[in-house]
Amino acid sequence: MQHSPKFLALVDQCRANIQECDVHQVKQWLDAGDEFVLIDNREQDEWQKSRIPGAQYMGRGVLERDVEQRFPATDTKLVIYCGGGFRSALSADNLVKMGYTQVISMDGGIRGWREAGYPIEE
Repeated sequence: MQHSPKFLALVDQCRANIQECDVHQVKQWLDAGDEFVLIDNREQDEWQKSRIPGAQYMGRGVLERDVEQRFPATDTKLVIYCGGGFRSALSADNLVKMGYTQVISMDGGIRGWREAGYPIEE
């Protein structure tokens, strides 16, 4: 997908304020049994088609509204992914602004996960 220049500029601004990791780091954390919440931040129809095993769904449109109820502790480690790492960067930036201290956006998203040959739940 070709993203618009203003959207990409906004994502770049957000990336300056957040932590990011790649798909391989998330896979290592999962394999090691590290404690964190993996959040699928895509649209409902994307989630229904496929997801990373163990992920919880909190779509981009409701994440900020619902996160405090699901994860009231602002030091909860939250790793967010989307399709390619753009929407998750926007969401991570908002969660940091809300006071969450351990928010990480997974760069590459589910596309990068799939390209790496990691398991997908359908």
